[in-house]
Amino acid sequence: MQKLTYRDALKQALTDAMREQPDIFIIGEEVGRYGGAYGVTKGLIEEFGAERLLDTPISEPAIIGTAVGAAMAGMRPVAELMYVDFIGMTMDQLCNQAAKIRYMFGGQIGVPMVLRTQGGTGRSAGAQHSQSLEAYVMHTPGLRLAMPATVYDAYHLLRQALTQPDPVVFIEHKSLYTMSEEVDLTVPPPDWGKAVVHRRGKDVVVVTYSRQLHHVMDAAEELAKSGIELTVIDLRTLNPLDFETIRAEVESVGKVMVVSEGAMTAGVAAELSARITEECFDFLEEPVIRVAGEDIPISVSASLEKNSVPSPEFVCKVARKMLA
Repeated sequence: MQKLTYRDALKQALTDAMREQPDIFIIGEEVGRYGGAYGVTKGLIEEFGAERLLDTPISEPAIIGTAVGAAMAGMRPVAELMYVDFIGMTMDQLCNQAAKIRYMFGGQIGVPMVLRTQGGTGRSAGAQHSQSLEAYVMHTPGLRLAMPATVYDAYHLLRQALTQPDPVVFIEHKSLYTMSEEVDLTVPPPDWGKAVVHRRGKDVVVVTYSRQLHHVMDAAEELAKSGIELTVIDLRTLNPLDFETIRAEVESVGKVMVVSEGAMTAGVAAELSARITEECFDFLEEPVIRVAGEDIPISVSASLEKNSVPSPEFVCKVARKMLA
């Protein structure tokens, strides 16, 4: 067992993978000498050199375009976007090129790259640096999407992402970087694309991912004091999506809440709710409830920011209402 932060686990995953695979390199703004916007790549340039940690101009299309070309040529790039909010500037390179290459070339070539980026609230970073845009990625066929919630998964999901034959968008929640856990990284992780059930209860199934896992677990502890027991599922990856685990728990319990930090309208929670309703309808005792972010820009005000996304208190309130 060792105590690691989320940030350190990501750094360890990159270090271990780069030692094993000489075709891996990191490219992005300030990833080399500065060590990355959130310090994940700090110190790696001393071991791997400037040829494998490429500092770039401030041009997200250039970063992703270079990574796509390098991946097609046989390398395995890790491209870092400082914030997921900037993913819109890379939509041609990422969604029209990286996501489509394997299909358009009849499977003869892929784009084995990882796009690391940061999303979510909690740092008072304002409306242009605090969004949860995973629905953009989930909506695009050809892109894989991982969103680790724990230190253990930060390490193992990144290691697994660096073995995939197709592009993986890897979104790290910016409020988790300093979270620390006692972990044993030698314990085999779940398979790529497999969800984890963190606790089981008889009353409500809660499907969630990323930082909201911790809010839901806090809510579950509080609700348990009054006899309400939640089943909590951490999806870990949104593409591939482990719907079989969701189905099994829904069929057992019958009441479902989906919790996401992304905006309510046309978001991940909406997609999951629709699919659960379609495929598990005969087992549902009532409609699936979405708990998601407000359909508003994120405020720089800490109090307004906090109240624009789900909190443990709100999850508790919804669970109690579902059981009233």
